[in-house]
Amino acid sequence: MKCIIVEDEFPAREELKYFINNFSNIKIINEFDNGVDVLKFIQENMIDVIFLDINIPMLDGMLLAKTIKQFKISPKIVFITAYKEHAVDAFELEAFDYVLKPYSEERIVSMLKKLESSEKSKTVEKKKNDKDLLDESNLDKVSLWKNDKLIVVKINDIYYCEANERETIVFTKEDKYIVKSSITEFEKNLPSSKFFKTHRSYIVNTSKIKEIIPWFNNTYKLKLKDINSEVPVSRSKIKEFRKVMHI
Repeated sequence: MKCIIVEDEFPAREELKYFINNFSNIKIINEFDNGVDVLKFIQENMIDVIFLDINIPMLDGMLLAKTIKQFKISPKIVFITAYKEHAVDAFELEAFDYVLKPYSEERIVSMLKKLESSEKSKTVEKKKNDKDLLDESNLDKVSLWKNDKLIVVKINDIYYCEANERETIVFTKEDKYIVKSSITEFEKNLPSSKFFKTHRSYIVNTSKIKEIIPWFNNTYKLKLKDINSEVPVSRSKIKEFRKVMHI
């Protein structure tokens, strides 16, 4: 993490630097004694944290914080101040912390640990989101057998699947493919948000359904877009199917 210190009192600035350097891995990249120079600096430099005094020359800390919060990407703000009366305003600005002077070592160290912990959580969440995106991209396609060749097919191009003993036949608008696994196993490759197992032997892409036709014994028969095939809905699946299709 990279930070700047905004403090016009030299002893207070040095004390804060001591704690940051000795009790955290946060890197101090600059320090300032007025608000105007800070504003110029952060418009041209990316930082993660600002340690900000409120009573500073030229542009006070509270007004500076309000201006910074208008930026598309804004750093975390930790107020370091002797003025307790601004605490409510600070947290309305979603300040990360508000530390009163004179501060104790325990209070400062605790705040620094909390800062670093928040950054680790953000990194973990980013990695998770990146993995989810990667997983989603991998789910866009599936490899299916046809004429002794593996053909890459977009999952959304699949209309329905039909069990055939220990294999599964996968139907698209213009073709059909063989999967060397049971329909239950193949179902694991399909997003549940789009595909529904209507019968022990059938899975349908719900976005491809054109008509839902009532059939005998309170079941349904499904007609699909673009192709003449029909897919049955078994009695055991009726309740769940109605819920999925909002009927």
